[in-house]
Amino acid sequence: MEIKSYHNQAELLLKEYFLADSSIPYTSVIFGICACKMVYDFTQLFSSVYFNCYFNLSKIQRTEWSNRSISTIHAIFVAVMSLYFVFWSNLYSDHQYTGLVTFRSSGLSTFTLGVSVGYFLADLAMIIWFYPSLGGMEYVLHHLLSVAGVAYSMLTGEGQLYTFMVLISETTTPGVNLRWYLDTAGMKRSRAYLINGVVIFVTWLVARILLFMYLFYHAYLHYDQVKQVHSFGQLLIVVVPLVLSVMNLMWFGKIIKGLRKTLAKRQRVHGN
Repeated sequence: MEIKSYHNQAELLLKEYFLADSSIPYTSVIFGICACKMVYDFTQLFSSVYFNCYFNLSKIQRTEWSNRSISTIHAIFVAVMSLYFVFWSNLYSDHQYTGLVTFRSSGLSTFTLGVSVGYFLADLAMIIWFYPSLGGMEYVLHHLLSVAGVAYSMLTGEGQLYTFMVLISETTTPGVNLRWYLDTAGMKRSRAYLINGVVIFVTWLVARILLFMYLFYHAYLHYDQVKQVHSFGQLLIVVVPLVLSVMNLMWFGKIIKGLRKTLAKRQRVHGN
């Protein structure tokens, strides 16, 4: 009976405080930061046991090794949730609910965004602490824009659909991180490295180029609803995706250049 009483009290505490609508943004951000720490520590432990090459890495490479595992786990989580909300959930459907699509949200959507804010804050802190080893100023700018856009959408409930559209671009992150792991493990000339480059090219084209074009098209079709959002929200809906689009195009150019270089090397090897 006493154990059951403690269980009921814990359940009540969880529902009334941690999962209450007003608490979800804050608890989800804390959860996201704590999850990053847990993944970081687990990666260090797991890698030291199962990857021999881990011991040959420098201290900063080990840090980046664990940091990239955090970004991979976050990318998988947020990409799956974003795809669900944008394409399969009825939450943002034009035909299922009344009211403006730019003001729709749910406990689950807010929690998902909060976890993402927690990740971007934790990763931004690591980038600044180890600057520039984990990324240059473009990564700082990318994360600042991400924190601003996702946090605003999480706290206000405005423009969550467009936030999830942008977050779908995280589908490219696992491939980019895998490329770094392959390079670090000395597998730059392997077939896996070549396939990885092709996969990055395709996913980047779809998730960071074409999808952003669809985002702007959707915002244009629903401009009468976008206008109802607060001025700062309108700015984020337009400016953040626009700046990220420019950055995505710049990185896409580097991806094409790198893929051409890899293919040219393989052709020379086979030619000889």
